[in-house]
Amino acid sequence: MPAYASIKKIVDVAERNRIVEKLLALRAQLNRDIPAKTATDTLLLATWNIREFGDNRLAESLYYIAEIISRFDLIAVQEVAANLDGLRNLVALLGPGCDYIVTDSTDGSAGGGERMAFIYDRHKVFFRKMAGELVLPEKNLLGEGLQFARTPFSVAFQAGWFRFILTTVHILYGTASKEDPRRVAEINAVAEFLNKRAKKEKEKESYILLGDFNIFGQGDATMKALETHKFYIPDAIKEHPTDLDKTKYYDQIALKLEIDTNMTVFAEGKQRAGAFDYTETIYLPQDVECYQRYFADQYVNGKTQQQIEKYYITNWRTFQMSDHLPLWIELKIDFSDQYLARIKSKVT
Repeated sequence: MPAYASIKKIVDVAERNRIVEKLLALRAQLNRDIPAKTATDTLLLATWNIREFGDNRLAESLYYIAEIISRFDLIAVQEVAANLDGLRNLVALLGPGCDYIVTDSTDGSAGGGERMAFIYDRHKVFFRKMAGELVLPEKNLLGEGLQFARTPFSVAFQAGWFRFILTTVHILYGTASKEDPRRVAEINAVAEFLNKRAKKEKEKESYILLGDFNIFGQGDATMKALETHKFYIPDAIKEHPTDLDKTKYYDQIALKLEIDTNMTVFAEGKQRAGAFDYTETIYLPQDVECYQRYFADQYVNGKTQQQIEKYYITNWRTFQMSDHLPLWIELKIDFSDQYLARIKSKVT
């Protein structure tokens, strides 16, 4: 649960009351749309591209982001800025039970200097002391001998009975084409690399590949590149677009599970998944007047009210929250009954 004490220190009464009212509405929506956390039975896993996430947001926005992230046990975050102050302030709001792992910043214009991070509840999720960036061997380099624009990040975790390697990506967008060749190549390369690694392991590991793949549609070559290499994307994930207009399937969660047949981590219709649309309760279109004082003069002076409202909806609020929705999935992690039953069958 996020820390709310600092809200009391806000001097502007109208601002303080607005934040409290919005948080209450946001909490009600989260209670409606996302399953409650459990102590041992399930893992709530999410991925969220938080647009250019640095020390560049109102304190109000951090409260909302923290409220959303607090509902998950483990979340991968893309577009973390080189300046980590924003991430550190967010983690401070999330409280002492929260921890994080973050990459170094990416050099080069394509990488944008960004980092990727995992934020997790250390009372529920155990970091298994293995983390690394995924670097392609020479024979598997992308066209013109290139590595990934933003290096994928793999970390070994365990939650309950479930041991897994979690890899997050932010695939190069490239052109506006739904099947940009470089984008297809990057998705194909990361999925192929992890699939081959999984085949070589003596002790089989479960892999989860998630993040911002910049996939436009379900039937695109970008989506097929994931599935070709034996990654399973649940229907409950596929059906949820993650851009604010709800037309693009940029973000994905793909599973490659190695676990006993009687231990089902995800079952369609039994566990839930979704994309959480925070625009239902915060930074609403009718709230533009509350925030107009924060807009740079160039977006207000000489502009019509319609132009100001468009800037607020399509630009300003996306830099306060994001232009992506968080995508999440509920995984089963307690297999005590199945394990005991298997022991019994072997004994008898």
